[in-house]
Amino acid sequence: MRRRSLPLHTLMAGALAIALAAALGITLTARTAWAATVVVQAESYAAQSGVGVETTADTDGGQNAAYLADGDWMRFDDVDLGAAGPLTASARVASATGGPGTVELRTGSRTGPLLATFPISPTGGWQTWATRTATVTTHPTGPQTLFAVLRSTTPGDFVNINWFSFDNGTGNGGGTAPGWVAVDQAAWNAQLAQFRAMTPAPVPADTVRVPEFNATCAYSHSKPDDPIVVPGLPGASHMHSFFGNRSTDAFTTTQSLLAHTGTSCTPAEDLSAYWIPSLYEGGRAVESDGVIVYYGSRLPDPTATVPFPQGFRMIAGNAKSQVPTPAGSANQFFCAGEGGETGRSADGNWPVCAPKAKLVHQLLFPDCWDGKHLDSPDHKSHVAFAQNGKCGGDHPVAIPSVSFVISYPTSGSSAGFSLSSGMASSIHGDFFNAWDNAALGQRVKNCIVQSAKCNSAGTF
Repeated sequence: MRRRSLPLHTLMAGALAIALAAALGITLTARTAWAATVVVQAESYAAQSGVGVETTADTDGGQNAAYLADGDWMRFDDVDLGAAGPLTASARVASATGGPGTVELRTGSRTGPLLATFPISPTGGWQTWATRTATVTTHPTGPQTLFAVLRSTTPGDFVNINWFSFDNGTGNGGGTAPGWVAVDQAAWNAQLAQFRAMTPAPVPADTVRVPEFNATCAYSHSKPDDPIVVPGLPGASHMHSFFGNRSTDAFTTTQSLLAHTGTSCTPAEDLSAYWIPSLYEGGRAVESDGVIVYYGSRLPDPTATVPFPQGFRMIAGNAKSQVPTPAGSANQFFCAGEGGETGRSADGNWPVCAPKAKLVHQLLFPDCWDGKHLDSPDHKSHVAFAQNGKCGGDHPVAIPSVSFVISYPTSGSSAGFSLSSGMASSIHGDFFNAWDNAALGQRVKNCIVQSAKCNSAGTF
């Protein structure tokens, strides 16, 4: 569970929800009973050798242990691994080189009993994060001194570490750690079989050959809720603007979305929930006058793309990022329409648009999936962006590339704007899939697999 700048914690049941809320800067109004888990932030070591600390680009900001090479180590005190029995150990790592190397977790001393080993392979960069897991069959009980020891056969830095976590396996999915929501394999296999059996519609000769379809959505409602990050805790989030399923709130589940057919999106077969932080101008909420949710493919060969399983969810962007976004910054807001951008806000972080132009943002989600989980503790580890035009490694399944194109009915001014999550850099979006399986599958088959541009109705 990635949370920024937390000290070493032993987080048990409801206490995990409290720590999560503190990390997000929110106030709990209720509790959720979660399974026993322990989260250890790598930068919260009691002692170390050869370890640096740097700002991390991983979910929710914070720091990570960096510049780790063979022989480096970190010591963590009073880590309670809970009652006797098997554990799932996880490490959040990033590596441009992959070593080859390993991260060893040992108890008592740097040469003490081996608890778990995480082989390190390239993740795509020093700030491209992946979660590695290992099964711990036996472990000592009670508070322990835990050592993370770095091993590599080559000189030089080979890994950064964000956090370690340990779970007793009694949480979600029958052995899946809290936050790791396992896909129902029988239901997923049936959905895939239905998709494979679909006959693609013939593509008219004049069709634009772009793999794409969309859902066109109007603003629905606002709530300080987030059923992905803080489920079951109404009022525990910053304010969100919701699109799509009109029932979405803190208690939303796959079943509740499918049971409520009211949606602000076209087509009606899309009962998914979409949400973003609310935008404010001069302290007044400015709601979007339309969000187009594009489903497409950025892969050179989109033919292997499959639909999302029902109940799939993910987050794009970083709610805790609070950095300036001057002109030319990546992932910034921009102006669309006649006249475009005419200047910048006084702080330089927001565009000022011409009178006939609008403030717009495009938010891009990952397009590769691990094929095993509907969600993960940070709501990102089960997905990844394609590397070199392909899905592979821990995320071998090509899924539609989702993007939100968000338009606001304002041109802005030198005063700029703010988001409920803070600065412009904190823009983020959530997707909770509740499409009708047949409707989604046919669109993927017709439009993405055949590289044919479709409209909201799923036709060419």
